[in-house]
Amino acid sequence: MSSNLLVANSDVLILLARLLLMSLFLVTGWQKLTNFSGTVTYMSSIGAPAPTLSTIISIIMEFFVGIALIIGVFTRQLALLYVVFVLATALVGHRYWTLEGAARHENQINFFKNMSIMGGLLLLAITGPGRFAIMP
Repeated sequence: MSSNLLVANSDVLILLARLLLMSLFLVTGWQKLTNFSGTVTYMSSIGAPAPTLSTIISIIMEFFVGIALIIGVFTRQLALLYVVFVLATALVGHRYWTLEGAARHENQINFFKNMSIMGGLLLLAITGPGRFAIMP
């Protein structure tokens, strides 16, 4: 694809990037929302601080802020807030350095997946939502 074609379609590509970045979070946020007590139990098992509050924050960020980013509401600011959330999630939920064997490997992959997502979110914070947004 030529660079002129990419530039001509940049707003469509930014919308696609927003959808792809948030797709995982919408799914997991919905699962947390529809299984609140199970999520609180999980948060307790991984040592999350204040498991009920952690669950509420996760649901708000993953599901509701995820929707806001997809539709383009306060995109730059919410993308930066999401970077902090994803970093905290990585540090609390994917502490691979404390594990061994397959669990270590799985959590290491998830930790660095979070780092990659943070990169995409930082780019979104810089580029903004593009033309297809409710509040550019």
